[in-house]
Amino acid sequence: MTGLRADAWRARGEYFSWRPDDPTAAAVDIFHVQAGDPAAPVLVLVHGFPTSSIDWFDVADRLGERFRVCALDFPGYGFSDKPRGWGYNLVRDADLLQFYLAEVVGAGSAMVVAHDRGDSVALIHAARCANGTAPVGLDHLFLSNGNMYLPLSHLTLFQQLMLDETTAPGVLAAMTPQILAQGMGAETFTPRRGPGDPEVEALAATFAHADGIAVLHETIQYLIERSQDEQSWLATLAACAIPTTAVWGLNDTVSPPRVVSFVWQHYLMRKPGRNRLYFIPQANHYLQVDRPDAFVAAVLHALDSSDDAAPGAIEERPDAPLLVDASRDRIPTAAEVLAAPPPAG
Repeated sequence: MTGLRADAWRARGEYFSWRPDDPTAAAVDIFHVQAGDPAAPVLVLVHGFPTSSIDWFDVADRLGERFRVCALDFPGYGFSDKPRGWGYNLVRDADLLQFYLAEVVGAGSAMVVAHDRGDSVALIHAARCANGTAPVGLDHLFLSNGNMYLPLSHLTLFQQLMLDETTAPGVLAAMTPQILAQGMGAETFTPRRGPGDPEVEALAATFAHADGIAVLHETIQYLIERSQDEQSWLATLAACAIPTTAVWGLNDTVSPPRVVSFVWQHYLMRKPGRNRLYFIPQANHYLQVDRPDAFVAAVLHALDSSDDAAPGAIEERPDAPLLVDASRDRIPTAAEVLAAPPPAG
């Protein structure tokens, strides 16, 4: 089965070939989509697991009104190649992201908007930029609903079974693209989406491409990689001046708000640079699908609002995105807060 949404997205894209810096790895064909003015500042959209660049279907053109928007499907995902036993990992995907930006897009620097598993790829890229080892600079890092700190995440039963080599074969034998898409529609979107929903059908189509179900056990091993390195990635980010914004859907139970709250308090709140935290009401794990307008509004507000913007709703509507906090050099004492003059107006 194909979905009209998936067909439309694939029709917009092109392919390029890429081979990792490993003589044992085969070259793979990588699907990507671009939108907006080619002369505009580059903004790259980085997808998560187990989905693809189609997650950005509803925000690419909106952001394309201002940026040159670029999005790719990592190997094992979406409309890119999905060879078995290829050696899927986050470091390879960070290498691919840098190749894509430098060689395919031709960018000297870019903004990175990441989601879910893509947060980890983006954090590796940010660490390389901070260490001066990346060929493409990072103008602004946006992180959204992903388990950046696994001790506070809530992995689903599917994720746990798929991760384990003893249980994964049984799950794979019973899994189909439609079953996976419908399960995600019921659990990771607000409101829930059922069979026939355009997003569910699009997910099923991308999962079915090149038998993506067959490599799920391999691609989900990124969680092991993340568990080993997440704190070092976050510590490197915390010490650098790259502007960093977190945008979070509040209804998420897989990457609940406690994840980003912890990361904000311990790594981002007092880091150098201009850093922000936003919450989006009535949005689940796939906040860019549930509330694309609100997601874009939060991104633009992070870039355009004044440094002293007050916490609160950024638009005059009940479900507006919320600016929760902005970074500062230090946390004032309670006495200083009480002694501060009232705000003007």
